[in-house]
Amino acid sequence: MPSVSAHVSAALSRHVSHVFGVMGNGNAHLLDALERSPGVAFTALRHEAGGVVAADAHYRAGGGLAAATATYGAGFTNTLTPLAEAAQARTPLVLVVGDAPTSGPRPWDVDQIALASAVGVRTYTVGRTDAAATTVIAIEHALAYSSPVVLAIPYDVAKADAGPLTETPEPRRAPELAPATPFATGTVSQIARALASAQRPLLLAGRGAWLAGAGPALGALADATSAVTATTALGRGLFPREEFDLGVTGGFGAENAMSLIREADVVVVVGASLNQFTMRFGALFAPGTTVAQIDTAPTATHPHVGLYLRADAALATRAIADELTAIGAAASGWRESVDIVALRDHHPGDALAPDGRLDPRSAARRIGELLPADRVVVSDGGHFIGWANMYWPVSSPDRMMMVGTAYQSIGLGFPSVPGAARARPDATIVLTTGDGGGLMAVSDLESAVRVAGGHGLAVVWNDRAYGAEVHLYGAQGLAPAPMLIPEVDFAALCRAVGGEGVVVRTLDDLEALARWRDRPADERPFLLLDLRVSAQIRAPYQEEILRVNS
Repeated sequence: MPSVSAHVSAALSRHVSHVFGVMGNGNAHLLDALERSPGVAFTALRHEAGGVVAADAHYRAGGGLAAATATYGAGFTNTLTPLAEAAQARTPLVLVVGDAPTSGPRPWDVDQIALASAVGVRTYTVGRTDAAATTVIAIEHALAYSSPVVLAIPYDVAKADAGPLTETPEPRRAPELAPATPFATGTVSQIARALASAQRPLLLAGRGAWLAGAGPALGALADATSAVTATTALGRGLFPREEFDLGVTGGFGAENAMSLIREADVVVVVGASLNQFTMRFGALFAPGTTVAQIDTAPTATHPHVGLYLRADAALATRAIADELTAIGAAASGWRESVDIVALRDHHPGDALAPDGRLDPRSAARRIGELLPADRVVVSDGGHFIGWANMYWPVSSPDRMMMVGTAYQSIGLGFPSVPGAARARPDATIVLTTGDGGGLMAVSDLESAVRVAGGHGLAVVWNDRAYGAEVHLYGAQGLAPAPMLIPEVDFAALCRAVGGEGVVVRTLDDLEALARWRDRPADERPFLLLDLRVSAQIRAPYQEEILRVNS
């Protein structure tokens, strides 16, 4: 008879295409069942944290509901940092884990329900008779609340007979938030009339707008109002008219572009939470600017918001456009009067920094020129995070992901690569990471090389330091020794696990990327560029953080 693990596997495989993780005592029977299931593929990582990271990246790259697995105890506790990241980033993810037996905990068991709850994640525990139904309920929770969940299988239940496999109902999904109430329709009218009277309208959109499929509607609204557009870091490429788009707002934005945003008199923010970095710590908009926000959060997420509409981004945007048509509003003409392309250009940098090491700005610009066009960029956390966002454009929001930034963690870079690669097998997966985070995640450098192969590329910003700490706390006079890292040869590490590694000390050394790019993907190995960059060049966004913290 099929086991409890087989029932979990059968229910899970109807809703996910890939599971990522590491095998152990607590999930051995589940992995056996998954291997025998034709509907789902398992990708092994080398660290339990990496399994959750890969699943998260797989979802963000367009791979659907995320799924990962780990064993109980130490295997589970290894997942907590990426589980907290998934909760902060609102990633629908099912983490299937082993757990203590129903007879009670053993010396090596921990209270996994309490630990998951501590990072904002709910646990569902399967039994002998309800394994499939409980799995569906967990999936339903993940999808309805855009949240990770833990699905626990007690050790003594995992291989227990559970009877014949049966059909399970489809998970219910959260209903669309349509702006249909009198209050909502009144707010739609207010926003439309504000746009109609605006002389310098701006539309700012984030990842929530992308997830709602609001891109075409936002493009039409921008055309109707002649609004200049901009996005958050996770919304890059959302608007269809690039020639009128200022790019990323906040510290990743070009200074002249941010100055133009200060001139806007009406701003409509769609699907963006307006965090402190997007808002330049409150300085993004000028005082007196009318700011309207459309989001699914219960209330406005920033004190500068004057009009708030809780609604689906696409439905609300279309409703505003319809209202503009109904009142006969004319376009402002603002975007046609400004040279947007010139405003969003970033500092080109110098060939070398004053200390003789590579200038990360010029290196980032040159890498952006050499990268394959069909690319997905995955970013670890650290000081270097600005360079890819400033110099490497992507074609849509699901082609730029920053796994770790929601929870402000580092060390989640290398395992992001296999997750994105499984979701986008024909694209080039480009990782940007630092030497500090890279060393934390180095166990899954092998996973990146193995899974992505010739479709994978890693750029390591090797400044021999925890750069963010150097630029924030070193600048305040704190002792530098804990911030420094002995220089590590990442190129050699990559070669040791089957990839190709190149140490980059000058811009000319980057021609190795051009040669790699021009080879057929199935004839080239994974490439790692070990950039020996200067720690003296501070990213513009870090200047803002330093100013606020000083």
